[in-house]
Amino acid sequence: MKKQKLSSSSSSSSSFHSDRENSNNPFDALSDEIVFLILDHLLPRSLDAKSFSLVCKSFYSIESLHRRHLRPLRTRHLPSVLSRYPNLSRLDLSLCPRVSDSTLDLLSSFPSVSPSLRSIDLSRSRFFTSSGLSSLALRCSNLVDVDVSNATDMRDAGAAALAQAKNLERLRMTRCKMVTDIGIGCVAVGCRKLKELVLKWCLGVGDLGVGLVAVKCKELRTLDVSYLPISNKCVPSIVKLPYLEDLFLEGCYGIDDDGLAVLKDGCNSLKTLDISSCQSISHVGIPSIGSGYASLKHLNLSYGIPVTPTLADGLKKLSMLQTLKLDGCMVTISGLKALGDCCASLTEISLSKCAGVTDEGLSFLVTKHGQLKKFDLTCCRKITEVSIAHITRSCTALTSLRMESCTLVPKEAFMLIGQRCAYLEELDLTENEIDDEGLEYISRCTRIRVLKLGICLDITDKGLSCIGASCPELIELDLYRSAGVTDTGISSIARGCPNLEMINVAYCNGITDTSLAALSKCSSLNTLECRGCPLVTSVGISAVAVSCRQLTKLDIKKCGNIDDSGMIPLARHSQNLRQINLSYTSVTDVGLLSLASVSCLQSMTILHLKGLTASGLAAALLACGGLTKVKLQTLFRSKLPHLLLNHLEARGCTFHWRNKVFQVEVDAKCWKLQIEDDNTVE
Repeated sequence: MKKQKLSSSSSSSSSFHSDRENSNNPFDALSDEIVFLILDHLLPRSLDAKSFSLVCKSFYSIESLHRRHLRPLRTRHLPSVLSRYPNLSRLDLSLCPRVSDSTLDLLSSFPSVSPSLRSIDLSRSRFFTSSGLSSLALRCSNLVDVDVSNATDMRDAGAAALAQAKNLERLRMTRCKMVTDIGIGCVAVGCRKLKELVLKWCLGVGDLGVGLVAVKCKELRTLDVSYLPISNKCVPSIVKLPYLEDLFLEGCYGIDDDGLAVLKDGCNSLKTLDISSCQSISHVGIPSIGSGYASLKHLNLSYGIPVTPTLADGLKKLSMLQTLKLDGCMVTISGLKALGDCCASLTEISLSKCAGVTDEGLSFLVTKHGQLKKFDLTCCRKITEVSIAHITRSCTALTSLRMESCTLVPKEAFMLIGQRCAYLEELDLTENEIDDEGLEYISRCTRIRVLKLGICLDITDKGLSCIGASCPELIELDLYRSAGVTDTGISSIARGCPNLEMINVAYCNGITDTSLAALSKCSSLNTLECRGCPLVTSVGISAVAVSCRQLTKLDIKKCGNIDDSGMIPLARHSQNLRQINLSYTSVTDVGLLSLASVSCLQSMTILHLKGLTASGLAAALLACGGLTKVKLQTLFRSKLPHLLLNHLEARGCTFHWRNKVFQVEVDAKCWKLQIEDDNTVE
């Protein structure tokens, strides 16, 4: 089989092939194409790719030549990393707290990077200026995708620098609040090949900037101008975009019914339209949507127009509409019934937090839309078992059902879900009356992957054991404040759901180390939330740390029996840990300092650690080189040296100071009395 051409240097390539030819490893007989196909299957699991590269020198070389995507944690390692991976096309620096101009200069001048780099993500990075962006744009001539979202200090000069990337096709600038029409005008003139432009929350950009983009960038497929201070003036230019498919106008108060009327005269290719939170749009403008967008597939009207027969009439001509979002809208019974008689192609409807949703209207709606696959009824507090009966009888192909806080739905209704909705993959029953018998029926949904049972006070280990026995594909389980669950139920889940990635057992005060020992067998676990579990100790945390090497988020707040002896195994084995909450634990300076060896650690919340001193905290903060966010008590602000704080902030770390008084336990069912200052949120 012909060898695949590699873009690395000829000397390293020939040396690599020579080594393979002289090797006795039978794997070396495979062609590059076959080996690369094998590595393609490992891409979603970076740890597997890393393990592959550590097998032998040959595998190390193969993996180096194959890798196209890199997401480093530190910019200081870039020179050696870029040397190892010569064929990179996508570089994600969003985890690097500090990306300076010198870093961008290094990237753009690196021989193997400048010709191959096509995508760079700077969405959470700071400290670069227009100078660094200019180097990047000029030297990386094949760059087609740039994300500078959240660059709140970037001004027009930065946008002008990006405009030098003549081949740019995708540019995301969310929350670049200092950029004005001048900067966007430069982008419009310089980047004529743009297909996607996101300007959400760019508050300095108005009609002039958006109009210039629409006039100059005729290749645009996606345009997001949400929350911009624009008006109807720029709409005539937008409608002339011949290939526009996705238009996001969320929160654009200056767009009204007249603007929608103009839109209907163009944008024949439009497939997605978001006019949620557009308070100036009324039912008068809706017919413009129905008559102008025959190809529309996704429509978001959330937090805006009331759902009435008039609205439904305006949507009747949308024969291809698949998704309709009406979150937060006032709903009438007649409106829901009218919706039932239109948009026959709908597969997803969202009525989250809609006031006025009742059994009568909802039952009629689902009877007419039996092909629904996703249905969101979050906080529809007036529906009862009548609605559930109609939903499960009519919409048997549902893959996602969200019904958090549907408090009038009785226990018996949940049995219908298990009996009739065999294809469910996501089910949110947070704060509902479901009990063990209901869970037994839900366990018949053997394809379920996401199950949320927070604040379900009537479920116990018996029901959870049914889930563990029948739902092997479960990857996310939320049991927040479901106090009837103990070690027996969690152990059943761990045995039956080996691919579990996330579990929340916060304030399930019957949970002990036995549960964590069982969960340690779930090697894919990346998120563990067990705050408010007083019986969990360092022994349980150690078990998870040793076996769950993909752990990235750990919340052990108010686990008072966890101390330094639990931190040391975390520091040694949990090298992928990025976020940890240690508040109200028994961790001291020693345990906190040990976490400095976790190179991925970026976020720490450390409130009310009795054994923590100012000197120990200072040493730990200085040693944890990758921190980007730290939550601390206000009292430490005056105790830490100002030079230290300035140094850490210059390194890219943001401090969130909290003036919180110690929280007191008052209720046996795990509810908390939180005594804290006003306007304080953790």
